[in-house]
Amino acid sequence: MRFTFPFVSRHRLLTVCLAGAAGVFSVTGWAAGADEKPFLAENDSAMNTMMNGMAIQPSGDVDHDFVGMMVPHHQGAIDMAQAELRYGHNEQLRRIAQEIIVEQQQEIAAMRLALGQPLPPSVASPDQLAPASAATAPSMSHHSMQMQKETP
Repeated sequence: MRFTFPFVSRHRLLTVCLAGAAGVFSVTGWAAGADEKPFLAENDSAMNTMMNGMAIQPSGDVDHDFVGMMVPHHQGAIDMAQAELRYGHNEQLRRIAQEIIVEQQQEIAAMRLALGQPLPPSVASPDQLAPASAATAPSMSHHSMQMQKETP
């Protein structure tokens, strides 16, 4: 018997893999190298924040509840992708992580707009930040510069 899996986008697959890795290493206590511990800690924090955020109290409005659960889910993917950018070395995975950040931010905005919710203020998308423990200000790269609308 052959089993097939439905199409899974790259960002969802990476999110599941990163989440699984963070959960496995933090729960089982497997030995992690000193350079991997900050990555795993950030992913564990992202997972906990995401899971707590997704645990909403139903409002009676399916659409509102859907967005209420999906926004923290997407933000969790963004947080995990940022950890990959901070600590990862594989250039292909780093590019995928950058795509995840952009795509998930766009989806969050689209869901909020669909409900008529205001969008949060625009900020630069961090892609080359120092580890959270050492960061005092985001670094500026050509990837994190915002496009500004020209006024006539």
